[in-house]
Amino acid sequence: MAFGSFDANRHQGPIVEMNVVPLVDVMLVLLVIFIMTAPFLTNAVKIDLPRSSGIPSPSKVTHIDVSIRKDGSYVLDGKTVDPDMLASSFARAAKSNRKPELHIRADRLARYEAVIKVMSAASKAGLNKIGFVFIPEK
Repeated sequence: MAFGSFDANRHQGPIVEMNVVPLVDVMLVLLVIFIMTAPFLTNAVKIDLPRSSGIPSPSKVTHIDVSIRKDGSYVLDGKTVDPDMLASSFARAAKSNRKPELHIRADRLARYEAVIKVMSAASKAGLNKIGFVFIPEK
């Protein structure tokens, strides 16, 4: 590095050396940030549940159809019901000799919480066979 001298007659010129210490500090901070955030970027899962290329299997057992609209309302076998009636309907169906399957038809814009409420009520009632209904892609 160039330092000044105590000689007053000497001409002071501009310092030509570049100070790289701040540049190195910034690069080290960016490196640490990249190392910390890289694992989160590689574990991202992108899903689009309503689309599938699978072929629906024909069902020979009895089933209960529950539809969840995008506004959060529930439709049980074609009739609009409130969440309390779902639990009692599931309990009645679970007490029968042939335990039916639960088919959930959720709107693409329905809240995930509404789907979980239906699955939780079915599980508490004893309905263990739960399936999601989708429209196959062409």
